Amino acid sequence: MKTLRHFLLTFPVLLATAAQAGDFDGSRPLICAPVVVHDCPRGDECEAGLPEDFDAPAFMRFDFKNKKVIGAKITSEILLLERSEAQLLLQGREGGHGWSIVIGTRSGDMTVTLASHNRAVVMYGSCTPLN
Repeated sequence: MKTLRHFLLTFPVLLATAAQAGDFDGSRPLICAPVVVHDCPRGDECEAGLPEDFDAPAFMRFDFKNKKVIGAKITSEILLLERSEAQLLLQGREGGHGWSIVIGTRSGDMTVTLASHNRAVVMYGSCTPLN
């Protein structure tokens, strides 16, 4: 009886953990919000601020089925999608820049880098499943 009681008490936690495990592995669409941006011109100090200070998107949707990252103004193709137990790595290019996005498979934490030959932009944010 004690074993059954323990199982029933922990079962909801196990279900929640199992449900969350698939939320950020690229199997479900996501919406992500950058929270802070660091703009780093070559040879100069980085400037930090809010996304709107740098004309960065407030939200980005990830359509893994169609390999797209969708912002308010731009939709970019995901050229590389690599899954591991700890993270989801996405890469692509847009407007002469290369970009990488890493999403933690457990937390949904997101790091975005956008790089050109003379500038790097780093954004940190969080993601949540869309459905």
